[in-house]
Amino acid sequence: MVRAAILHEGSRNDKTADKKLIISLFKELGLSGNSVDFYAFGSKNEFFYINNANYKELQSSVEAEEINKILFVVDADDEKDDAKYKGFENTKNELKKVIAELGFQDIARSYIVCDPDTKIGYLESLILASLPEQKRKCIECFVECSEMNSKNIHKRIINHLYTIAYPDPPYNFEHPHFDDLKTELRNLFA
Repeated sequence: MVRAAILHEGSRNDKTADKKLIISLFKELGLSGNSVDFYAFGSKNEFFYINNANYKELQSSVEAEEINKILFVVDADDEKDDAKYKGFENTKNELKKVIAELGFQDIARSYIVCDPDTKIGYLESLILASLPEQKRKCIECFVECSEMNSKNIHKRIINHLYTIAYPDPPYNFEHPHFDDLKTELRNLFA
């Protein structure tokens, strides 16, 4: 059976925010995630290391015709933090280089996770952008008032506040900000 692969940030743990969102979206779309292999890359910079062990494993699966579609799901982050790998355009361009170097041009696509309006951020930015303005401002205000300046702490606060305050449904998949990701996931099964 030919499978698809999704490459994402975070750990192999099923409870990472990226993987939870993707699995939830599979369910929302009525797609079976059983024919998808997940490859966790840890930090974003690992995507740009061509000798990453995940790529070696993936290349073997592609050559054996076990994987025929690949989706890279990578945060945009903010260009101010790294002028080479961060920011929407930088991420897109660097992923294109990696995909070409790996020889995956015909089977790989990418989805860069961020606030679709600003093109800055990460998964939590996308989630916040999909909330109604009042709910979004409430969370943003708390994060700002917390005075915790680490990006990772901010991401955790946003994720936890969001899931605690607005658990039903856990994500607003009806929001148009999720349309591009839905399209990319459907393409894995087309």
